Amino acid sequence: MSQSAAAAAETIAFIGFGEAAQAFLAGWRTEPGFAALVTAYDIKTDAPDVAVREEKRADYARASVFGASTAPEAVANAHAVFSVVTADQAHEAALAALPGLAKGALVFDCDSCAPQTKTLTAKAVDAAGGRYVDVAVMAPVHPRLHRTPLLISGPHAEAALPVLAGLGMAAQIHDGPVGSASSVKMIRSIMMKGLEALVAECVLAGTKARVIDTVLDTLDDTYPGFDWKARSAYMLERVMTHGVRRAAEMREVALTVELLGLDNAMSAASVGWQQTIGDLGIRTTADEAKDYRVLAAKILARIAP
Repeated sequence: MSQSAAAAAETIAFIGFGEAAQAFLAGWRTEPGFAALVTAYDIKTDAPDVAVREEKRADYARASVFGASTAPEAVANAHAVFSVVTADQAHEAALAALPGLAKGALVFDCDSCAPQTKTLTAKAVDAAGGRYVDVAVMAPVHPRLHRTPLLISGPHAEAALPVLAGLGMAAQIHDGPVGSASSVKMIRSIMMKGLEALVAECVLAGTKARVIDTVLDTLDDTYPGFDWKARSAYMLERVMTHGVRRAAEMREVALTVELLGLDNAMSAASVGWQQTIGDLGIRTTADEAKDYRVLAAKILARIAP
């Protein structure tokens, strides 16, 4: 698909083309009548590693999107721009795209950032003639794809809602200024991502001490119905696969708590296990991902031989 072809029709742009972007797009294409052309720019296409660059270009090809060379090129003709990058890159990614942003374009910031970070980005986007929308993605994008629950906030939320509805997306307005929706996401993540870090530490320590089965059995007695063994496997796999991205999010969570004038020790500590395990780059099979003992052994073999 050429850039000139994209200019001739309604266009949606992605800044970042990882799991979330690809999931949204796959879902949109199941909607009757979806005909928008899609452009994308992902910073991985500028990576020094040739294999990383080629893998991302292959993602573009598989998804039949126009892979732009720069962020401004990606957004140049788009009426809707979805930013889906890691939390530590979100503000910079938005700023990089601004020179190409069409006047009146809706910019959906789906990144997991502190409300204060989103407020800074919103000022820059609106000053450039765009319409910034704070988006909080409230669940994993699989299996629900484009129907993953979203909260949106800010002065352009009312205008944004029918655009998202037209794409079949499950968005609700959370009343308040930019940052209101993200406050819900960030504070929820204290529990969600923090629990993952706690489970990781518990399972790894219990495995090394050779008591983990008993520990999890007693937790099931205390919290009946939670199924700690299955949940532990799921959480460990999530950290192994997405720990680097989750660590970036938890840094934003810690900032959120700090700027509320509270001690952010729990959120800040969660960064450690997310980053440490994510950095290992361990991949698992579907069968391995179901067994917390196998996952724990893989992690311990790398961090505590």
